[in-house]
Amino acid sequence: MEEKSCNPYMAIPRMTKIFLLSLTGFLFAGFLTYSKLTTGTCPLTEGCPYLLGLPVCVYGLVLFGIILAMSILHDTQRNNMSLSWIRWVSLFGVAFSGYYAVNELLFPSCFIGPCTYTLLLPSCVYGLAMYALIAFWAWKKEMKMTE
Repeated sequence: MEEKSCNPYMAIPRMTKIFLLSLTGFLFAGFLTYSKLTTGTCPLTEGCPYLLGLPVCVYGLVLFGIILAMSILHDTQRNNMSLSWIRWVSLFGVAFSGYYAVNELLFPSCFIGPCTYTLLLPSCVYGLAMYALIAFWAWKKEMKMTE
C-alpha cells in the first residue's frame, strides 16, 4: 500500500488554489470598494489612487471577479481557454497593481501627514502578490496540460 505525501500544500490542486486566492482577492477588493464608495474614505488609512474617476480597487474587484468566474468555468468544463484567460487577466493584474504599488511605495499620497499602512504595506502590494501567484499557478497548470 502506497503512502501519500503529508505536505498539505501539495495536496491542494492548482485550480483550487487559484479559486481560493481569486475569491480572497475578490472579497478583499470588494471590501475596499464597498467601504470607499459608501463612506468616501479608504478603510485602511492609506492613500486611495483613482483611475478614470473610480478608485483602483474597483478595477481590482473586476479583475478578481473575472479570474474567479474563469476558475469556476475551468472546474466545470476543463477547457484550456478559461485557463488562458486566467493567466492573461492575472498578468494584466500584475502590471496594473504593480504600477500602483510602486507609485504608492515611492510617492505615498496620504492626505494627513505621512502614510501609515494598516496592513504594513499598501493594499496594491497584496493585490500584486495575489495576481502573481495566480499567474504562476495558471502557467504551471498550462504547462502540465500540454505535456
